[in-house]
Amino acid sequence: MSTVVLQNLRKRFGQTIAVDDVSLEVMPGEIFGMLGPNGAGKTTTIRMMLDIIRPDSGHVSVFKGPMNEEKKNRIGYLPEERGLYADVKLIEAIRYLASLKGMSRADIDEKAKGYLERLDLWQHKDKKLSEMSRGMHQKAQFIVTILHNPELIIVDEPFSGLDPVNTELIRKILIEMRDAGKTIIMSTHQMHQVEMMCDRIALINKGNVVLDGRVNEVRRRFAGNTVEVSGVGPIDELPGVDHAEKSNGAHHLTLAEGTTPQEFFRTLALDERVAIETFTIALPSLNDIFIQIVGASES
Repeated sequence: MSTVVLQNLRKRFGQTIAVDDVSLEVMPGEIFGMLGPNGAGKTTTIRMMLDIIRPDSGHVSVFKGPMNEEKKNRIGYLPEERGLYADVKLIEAIRYLASLKGMSRADIDEKAKGYLERLDLWQHKDKKLSEMSRGMHQKAQFIVTILHNPELIIVDEPFSGLDPVNTELIRKILIEMRDAGKTIIMSTHQMHQVEMMCDRIALINKGNVVLDGRVNEVRRRFAGNTVEVSGVGPIDELPGVDHAEKSNGAHHLTLAEGTTPQEFFRTLALDERVAIETFTIALPSLNDIFIQIVGASES
């Protein structure tokens, strides 16, 4: 059963159409990547999902129905902007915000200690948030987002301001929560993290969903006529090769128009001068696909 269903959402601000006919479905136990350039409508879509703003038309279903106060306690939301009280000590901010989700003081302190230690913030628990670095502030907001063990977690640029070590810590926690059956919606511009973490994605551009599907299926959909081959013999010289480069022992071959990877594989297999070790169809990165789609819409 779907955790979130958005059907034909539309939202206009004055003359600006922020969201135009967006439909999405997100399931339990998956990380769903919501991608798009700045101003594409991602944040507006998230805010309609959370009932922060109302759509002009369309339907939002969260946990099988409309949003209400009880359901909000089952959700953790990490906005892109910093939102914690700057002049409050870290531990006090955590206690206050977690209490709004119905947690007891004993439960808050027990779970907060575990996350603060894991994210290397325990020694800073009595510091004011205004005294913390951007990365420390981001980790603190993340703790507040997940401390009450929400069923739906929505994170907007969760790795903003984090170094590689802390990025990996946050990534592991999100993967653990996904594996525990949580529903995670992640909006980020870090495409390599999307490729590593997300099960499915939707690319929103100019208020519309222009691409969606499972990550590997999307990459295969945009695979060009490029293959990677390792082996011995005159691989670069065979019929059907338009352009060839070699790096790290592998031949990177752009095939001539009209030559499919399957046809070229048969050519390799039948040539007695060639011994194939590996043969793969080169898949484009999500970053390349993002640039291709968004760039085409701007031209």
